[in-house]
Amino acid sequence: MDYKKTLNLPQTDFPMRGNLPNREPEMQQWWNDMDLYGKVQQSRQGNPKFILHDGPPYANGDIHIGHALNKVLKDFIIRYKSLQGYDAPYIPGWDTHGLPIEHAVVTKAGVDRKKMDLVAFREQCKDYALSYVDRQREQFKRLGVRGDWENPYITLDPQYEAEQIRVFGEMVKKGYVYRGFRSIYWSPSSESALADAEIEYKDKRSPSIYVTFPVQDGKGKVPEKNTFVVIWTTTPWTIPANLGIALHADYRYVLVRTGDRQLLMAEDLADGVMKEVGIEDYEKGQTFAGSELAGVICRHPFYDRESPLVMGDHVTLDAGTGCVHTAPGHGVDDFELGRKYDLGMLCPVDEKGYLTAEAPGFEGMFYEDANKAITKKLEEAGYLLKLSFITHQYPHDWRTRKPVIFRATEQWFASIDGFRDQLLEAIKQVKWYPDWGEVRLHNMVADRNDWCISRQRVWGVPLPIFYCRSCQHPYITDESINHIATIFEKEGSNAWYSWDTKDLLPKGAVCSQCGEDHFRKETDIMDVWFDSGSSHAAVLKQREETSWPADVYLEGSDQYRGWFNSSLSTAVATRGSAPYRSVISNGFTMDGEGRKMSKSLGNVIDPIKVTKTYGADILRLWISSVDYQSDVRITDGNLKQIAEVYRKIRNTFRFLLGNLSDFNPDTHRVAIKDLDELDRFALLKLQRLVERTTKAYEKYEFHQVYYAIHHYCTVFLSQFYLDVLKDRLYTLPSDSSKRRSSQTVMYETLLALVKMANPIIPHTTEEVWKHMPGVNSESIQLEYFPSVDSDLLDTKLEQKWDRLMSLRDTVLKALEQARNEKVIGNSLGASVALYPTESDFQLLSSVDSLEELLIVSQAKLHQPGDQPEGETVEGEGLHVQVTPAEGEKCQRCWVISPTVGQNSQHPELCNRCTGIVKGL
Repeated sequence: MDYKKTLNLPQTDFPMRGNLPNREPEMQQWWNDMDLYGKVQQSRQGNPKFILHDGPPYANGDIHIGHALNKVLKDFIIRYKSLQGYDAPYIPGWDTHGLPIEHAVVTKAGVDRKKMDLVAFREQCKDYALSYVDRQREQFKRLGVRGDWENPYITLDPQYEAEQIRVFGEMVKKGYVYRGFRSIYWSPSSESALADAEIEYKDKRSPSIYVTFPVQDGKGKVPEKNTFVVIWTTTPWTIPANLGIALHADYRYVLVRTGDRQLLMAEDLADGVMKEVGIEDYEKGQTFAGSELAGVICRHPFYDRESPLVMGDHVTLDAGTGCVHTAPGHGVDDFELGRKYDLGMLCPVDEKGYLTAEAPGFEGMFYEDANKAITKKLEEAGYLLKLSFITHQYPHDWRTRKPVIFRATEQWFASIDGFRDQLLEAIKQVKWYPDWGEVRLHNMVADRNDWCISRQRVWGVPLPIFYCRSCQHPYITDESINHIATIFEKEGSNAWYSWDTKDLLPKGAVCSQCGEDHFRKETDIMDVWFDSGSSHAAVLKQREETSWPADVYLEGSDQYRGWFNSSLSTAVATRGSAPYRSVISNGFTMDGEGRKMSKSLGNVIDPIKVTKTYGADILRLWISSVDYQSDVRITDGNLKQIAEVYRKIRNTFRFLLGNLSDFNPDTHRVAIKDLDELDRFALLKLQRLVERTTKAYEKYEFHQVYYAIHHYCTVFLSQFYLDVLKDRLYTLPSDSSKRRSSQTVMYETLLALVKMANPIIPHTTEEVWKHMPGVNSESIQLEYFPSVDSDLLDTKLEQKWDRLMSLRDTVLKALEQARNEKVIGNSLGASVALYPTESDFQLLSSVDSLEELLIVSQAKLHQPGDQPEGETVEGEGLHVQVTPAEGEKCQRCWVISPTVGQNSQHPELCNRCTGIVKGL
């Protein structure tokens, strides 16, 4: 007789292998065809809202692994909140203006921006940006990110641009916008002003020079003959713009005599300076307080120009000489000092970084090339003490990756001082993940300068400002802002360039200063951070499905100086509070050696290639496994390890499905009170898992979700509960109460498990859902997250079975040792003798079948105090002795039993299986 046919072996068409690269696109097409996003939103309509506002990635190039990390993290949150019953829309967005797109169009299309019609050039920029919106959209969808992909927000959309104009107008109305002449970051490579948020620091090799400025008028305090003030600088190209030398009023300064010269410098730095310039023979002479030297006048080393000594609090003793070369046109502190002491303003460098005629002898030189010529000029004039080179951290344009300079120009600014206190107070009201995010943004806001919002580019939203042709006074009014916003809403911002000025102005516009009615348009555009920073107004306030403020912003940690900052500034300036209730930041993705990924290093991991090799669910599972709030490393080895974890989880799903093939939850489900005790314990442990995962999701700790589910599947289920159940599942009659009890719990386990894992691995859990018995929802995404049933939390039962599992571990240890020593082949070949303590004896005595719990053929429980003969394995409270089981192997259940062969009809079966088979 074929006894195998009498067993309840698992039956399922749920495939063992995921084959995710092929199955996922099919699943995504099914979602798309049924408009699953729309159905989910419809099912949650009227429920409390949860708004995660998407920070717009830049539409220039394919997505990278950092994009994937960020977008999938957002998807975890949206999917979880949706399963919790929230109306949680996800509107993806794109940032589509700015220099990189201009540069790409110029280089790839080979056009000359300055010779091309501006509207035509802007149209090419628009087409380029939208092409990458489409590419990135498909790439994000391939990662399984659910959202309103057909209706994203895009910063070049006319409606968006109109709202941005209104935000700008509101800031003007409140007095937070002004035009000023200041020294700001300037990018010669971009030919534009930059804000603090657009600066990154990288190593740069620079000349380091010590220069002497001859004293012209010592004011009766400092001798003039052969006396020099020594400065140190790493920017020789700024020497032509020198208009003064800054000292600190509270420092002591000393005249150092060497030969027939006297050199003035800070006393505390004198020995170090003399060593650095290579002068060994010197002596220190008269000293002065810095304040005593105010008004002393030096002469410029090679121009007929005075350079007075002034007092500046920014002077330090960290490096240099304590005497700071001051060029008001090329430094923030220099600029303020120049204004304070009326030094004048000189900025002899043009927008491309070339020196102008205001730097005689060096005009036409690129500023970095001028370093050599100026240093040579100093040397020839006898004023160069020392030239060397240093490598130091220097500000760079984060778009072009090239060095920036400070350059005094006239720009439009948002006055941070006007609402700084409100910004700092708003930061306190926000929940930050991680906590240090609050301190980081607080310090940035506390220390930041006014925000330079004008850019000398053409691909962006124009500053909606006019100037009187007669007196050059700016014209910005409520009427002009509303008029332009209305035009942009219909025509887009190209109208600024294609329409006549008179048509862009409201009727009756006249200059408030001189009464004239002839105007010209501003040619600068807004900082692109103003674009994206206006999204809270252009999206959250305008889209029907959203609300203001957002519950969450989640972006990379670089956005503390970027989108988090600009969004906060525009929101507080216009609405008085932050646009977000909480902010989450993720770290950067690195290679296995902790290096940033770059094409030049060859260490880039393409997320789309990962989906083609492993599948999106593997990448998503990896993302869930890392502590994303720090920098994370990813290698192909990491992904292979995660693929193995995925295999174990998938096999758990498959085992559960296979053993539920004959289970109908409507008719076979066993009442809680009638469940077997082991099953009740398993159901209790499921509640603990729901408790842990819910808490982790709520705290955005997805790695805790990953570890909880992974541990539950591989340790509790696979190594304990499901392993113990195999005998009853396979050998007992299909409708036996004990088997149905276990199937009930297995069903509840699978039902809860796929819902808990759905935000992480949506494709796999959707596939499981399609194979589950008794489900009615078209998709698991229309379901609700499991909640803890407190009635199932039995403390005594949990303590009892936790202890039994601990005792079982001791038995498993003994079985493993016996297997290694060839005493047995597998656990069913064993007979175990248990020698427990009094308390554990009572516990073990209460178990219906120790053989089933321990998965052995025979188990004998000895009385407390009995002494074993021979060697045992000792655990806490238990000694275990393993010997080969007595009897023959039953061909149906594989248990070794003395009863095998006792029945003539079924001589290959044990008595238990004989009874079952006869019953069948």
